[in-house]
Amino acid sequence: MEKQIQELEELDKKHFIHPTSPIQQQQTDGPGYIFVKGEGIYLEDIRGKRVIDGMSSLWNVNIGHGREEIGKVAMDQMTRLAFNSCFSTYSNEPAIRLAAKLAEIAPGDLSATFFTSGGSESNDTAYKLARHYWILKGLPDKKKIITRTRSYHGVAMGATSATGLKPFRDFTNSLAPDFYYVDNFSSVALRELIEKEGAETIAAFVAEPVQGAGGVHIAPEQYFNEIREICDENHILFITDEVITGFGRTGTYFGIEHYGVVPDMMCFAKGVTSGYAQLGGVMMSRKMHQDFIELSTGTLLHGYTYSGHAMACSVALKNLEIIERENLIENAKQMGTEMLAGFKQLQSKHSIIGEVRALGLMGAIEIVKNQKTNEHFSTPLAPLIVSEAAKRGLVIRAVVFDNQDTIVFAPPLTINKEEIEQMMTILSDAFLAVEAAQNLTV
Repeated sequence: MEKQIQELEELDKKHFIHPTSPIQQQQTDGPGYIFVKGEGIYLEDIRGKRVIDGMSSLWNVNIGHGREEIGKVAMDQMTRLAFNSCFSTYSNEPAIRLAAKLAEIAPGDLSATFFTSGGSESNDTAYKLARHYWILKGLPDKKKIITRTRSYHGVAMGATSATGLKPFRDFTNSLAPDFYYVDNFSSVALRELIEKEGAETIAAFVAEPVQGAGGVHIAPEQYFNEIREICDENHILFITDEVITGFGRTGTYFGIEHYGVVPDMMCFAKGVTSGYAQLGGVMMSRKMHQDFIELSTGTLLHGYTYSGHAMACSVALKNLEIIERENLIENAKQMGTEMLAGFKQLQSKHSIIGEVRALGLMGAIEIVKNQKTNEHFSTPLAPLIVSEAAKRGLVIRAVVFDNQDTIVFAPPLTINKEEIEQMMTILSDAFLAVEAAQNLTV
């Protein structure tokens, strides 16, 4: 077995360029884990080490790992019709059924879906459709896209350009034009930018209901109501990026439901299939869709090979059935409360824990040098705590962008109270280990 593992590690280093990973670390240490099995909230690697998947892998394995019925649905669909092109108005039943189901569960009058393969494609699609919409309406100058600081929208060219986390934009030296950024919690900043640039030049404002990769930042209570009003006043489309927050993650079907507003367009991916197949999409309001129907006279020249992929759509339908059948949205709400209570207990025991927050099963712990002043350490400690947690069987994630020192969490929606307590025990031990190593007072 050890010989096989060594062979895989060498092949990994030689041939596999990992996404969002340090290349030098991979070349020095090989792959961090080679996973071979998943079951519920757990992952197991090739050496038999079992860990809690405290991030649902990439915020997306909402129903947990190892669901045989998903595999059976995928196999059945693949043996009948794995894929057909949906160009030229060709269609398939799973795509039609899924689009109808999404219209049933989505907020407000969001009623029509353009399918993609994932979140980055969904965001790029939303920007293109928004700009094309204003072209159809005879307002081609409305092309600017406004997003927020600490936002993350993906790594395709448009999505990279929209992302408010500067290191992602600095990765390339030629961004897409006409993207602007405002303070992530200030509706006043949005209004000021609109006045400066001119509403007649702005196509859309884009926001995650809860900012995920940027550090799990939860908006003030009235923020999105104010944003909706500003967009309406200035004839600007309001687009929500629900790639992470959709399908139960925050304790509601979609994150924006916490705020009682409805966007004009909504991007989704990740939780729609819980990671069992690659799928995403963009929904638009009934009004927008009707405008497209009335004004679009030629071919809609935007589409991906796998838009409306039959097998992926079948998997999504079964995934949504499981979410509803097992009341996982309500469980996310309840276990989110338990998780936040666990964070607060840790906060009372460890002086380096600053603000803690959660909405459903999206949570964050900030690391500080001083709880009263929120002063940060000169070198972030979150990566060290994440490393210590991994040694003890818990996979979580550090966020150090934009001068942050934060640990983020997003366990599967199937997690129970006992498993939450297990997470907290591991976390406490990880904090103790780092505090001891850094000679910090507990």
